[in-house]
Amino acid sequence: MLQNAAPAVILLIVMVGVAWLLQRYRRHLPGVSSQRGPALHVLNSLSLGPQQRVVTVQVGQGADSVCLVLGVAPGGVHTLHSLPLPAEPAAPVDASHPAATGFAARLAQFTSSHKASHAPR
Repeated sequence: MLQNAAPAVILLIVMVGVAWLLQRYRRHLPGVSSQRGPALHVLNSLSLGPQQRVVTVQVGQGADSVCLVLGVAPGGVHTLHSLPLPAEPAAPVDASHPAATGFAARLAQFTSSHKASHAPR
């Protein structure tokens, strides 16, 4: 009985080993993990029913980016509208104060507005 099960067990061990190796080294395989095509970014999604939704997607980056409004249903995905995204306006640059972003900028804005409103008279 063991003679009949041995080849099946060996084949199962080999298959698990190959799957583990592929998962571990898939970043190094050519064409497996590299993204092909334009970059996609979901901007918003609105559910219209249990299986229908409207999704806005940004396709591409920079000056070539396009916003697509898609209708998604069990029967497929349909383009409802397409429009080019405007380039982001450049913020005025103040050489004396470097532009702060994130938490530091919010904290500075918050503390400066509170100091101005609570100044002694």
